[in-house]
Amino acid sequence: MECLNNAQKRQFDEDGYLVIKNQISGDWLEKIRAEITRFEAEAAMLTSSNERLDLEDSHTQENPRLRRIKLPHKISKIMLDLMYSDVVLGPARDLIGPNLRLHTTKLNMKSAGYGAAVEWHQDYAFYPHTNDDIIAIGICIDDMAAENGPLMVFPGSHKGPVFDHHVDGVFAGAMMLEENGLNPQDALQLTGPAGSISIHHGRIVHGSALNTSKQARRILFYEMMAADAFPIMGSMTKWDGIEDYNMRMLCGEPTLTPRLKNIPIRIPQPQPDVPISIYEIQKGLKLRSFETITSEEV
Repeated sequence: MECLNNAQKRQFDEDGYLVIKNQISGDWLEKIRAEITRFEAEAAMLTSSNERLDLEDSHTQENPRLRRIKLPHKISKIMLDLMYSDVVLGPARDLIGPNLRLHTTKLNMKSAGYGAAVEWHQDYAFYPHTNDDIIAIGICIDDMAAENGPLMVFPGSHKGPVFDHHVDGVFAGAMMLEENGLNPQDALQLTGPAGSISIHHGRIVHGSALNTSKQARRILFYEMMAADAFPIMGSMTKWDGIEDYNMRMLCGEPTLTPRLKNIPIRIPQPQPDVPISIYEIQKGLKLRSFETITSEEV
């Protein structure tokens, strides 16, 4: 084990999540916050979302509101360098092995008072692969407390089915708990001080509520998988050929031999005719588990 202890590894294997406090130094956090300030200034010049920045529905140029920084590793050297650091890759190697490939990155901005909710879902429903050694590492840029919409998970749900995330036959990127035998009271909040990291399994059921507190809750996600996990046809994983795919190696060696695991799979098709964003895809829901906020309410 490079970073974690055996008890932490056992907990992740059993429950599908892990929180490690004080993993990211204050220096890293200050650099990331400065980058966020830079992107917030950029968002203030926009009237709609673009390929770099995803805006809240209540965004205006007079009152700019940034919801997500897309693929931050491609537009911020700070976040690129952190992605390749041992403080991020060390725990990942302990959990799913030495050969790791990047799936995607995002920085979710739950700003004080209105930060958007994310409905219950499984990441694996968006991108099924030949095996499920798939994790998301969340860097807590701010304190993550109960009142500001922390990530919530259903421990052990990564060992169960991949639930149906469709509405009227179209992929909607979310599921309703009660319809699938899950009790909302069984969800566990992943909280911790700024500098903590959360790690969740690709198949665990998770979501997060609206941030109604007076404090921001921003999380930088690095999503990755074992190099021998290959996307199933119909997955939302970006595929531009094996050369591009191998350029996404974070550490170790690529392979042309997928590892097959006997796990449930659902294909996230057909796709709705909306921008590829979980926020936009989940607008296809007829019922919601979490409150939303509109421009008329702010």
